[in-house]
Amino acid sequence: MYRSILVGTDGSDTAEQAVRAAAELAAAMQCRLTIVSAFAPVSKSRLRAEGRQAPSDVAWAVNDREDVDATLEAAKASARTVGVSDVWTSARDGDPASGILDVAEELGVDLIVIGNKGMAGGKRFLLGAVPDKISHHAPCSVLIVETS
Repeated sequence: MYRSILVGTDGSDTAEQAVRAAAELAAAMQCRLTIVSAFAPVSKSRLRAEGRQAPSDVAWAVNDREDVDATLEAAKASARTVGVSDVWTSARDGDPASGILDVAEELGVDLIVIGNKGMAGGKRFLLGAVPDKISHHAPCSVLIVETS
């Protein structure tokens, strides 16, 4: 039924639950799983400080995406432990919901999996929660996983 599934993560415990649910579904359906994480670039002052503190042989690895790259690698490893062999990752600068929706459109995914955290009650209208925005603007089916 699904050829490709996309899941968003910010590395939080609730997002990890959504990643696991998406990975289990992707493994069962033997389809591609794309993991997306949005980020705000690490500040230039932090990069300079870390670059000065890092040993010269690893200083090249200090970059403005280091936090999101670590989050994506952890999620990818988690997906592989449940049997997903085709895992892609994508880091997007900016708003999480927009990043997820952009990647979903670019890749033509069949399903977006997202955790429900932040969706309940009046806060969703005030905060513009990620799951709320995705559920209203997705170019494909959406599975909202109970994570709270």
